[in-house]
Amino acid sequence: MTTINLLPWREARRKQQQQDFIVMLAVAAVLGALVFFGWKSVVDGSVDNQRSRNSYIERELTQLDQQIKEISELERRREELISRMNVIQDLQNNRPYIVYMFDQLVRTLPDGVYYSSVERKGGVFTITGVADSNNRISALMRNLNDSPWFKDPDLRTVAAASGDSQANTFTLTVSQDIPSANSDNKGGGK
Repeated sequence: MTTINLLPWREARRKQQQQDFIVMLAVAAVLGALVFFGWKSVVDGSVDNQRSRNSYIERELTQLDQQIKEISELERRREELISRMNVIQDLQNNRPYIVYMFDQLVRTLPDGVYYSSVERKGGVFTITGVADSNNRISALMRNLNDSPWFKDPDLRTVAAASGDSQANTFTLTVSQDIPSANSDNKGGGK
């Protein structure tokens, strides 16, 4: 005997397939959402990690900038101290030379010449004085030029002194020429 199925099995099968399709679609949507949120959390974690690294670097950079400012300030202070020390050292080194300079001013002074004033500005002495004659002024200039402590004497003015005397007033400039440290003749004249 043959059995014939008269039930609407095709409709039931379509309904079953539609239900299976909807379930598969829902599972795929859930899996897609899970993948999306998983990927989003990984990306957000990476971004947060990078932000924290950036903020750490920025904090360290501000600390380094502060240290650089402190180092610059210390270097500026160091340069100031070195320049002060150099000035003090120069003063200490030049201190005995002024004694030798004045000694040489006296040693180079010929008879008949008198100093009225001696002024020093930097390395240049301005000498004002009175001499018996122009020859005495010339002798003074030769003596200053021959001295190891002076160089380049330059006569600025010569004028006859007021009164009956034959004296001349003069003004001259001379540059200091400190002899080298190896010189044995510190205070002596030539």
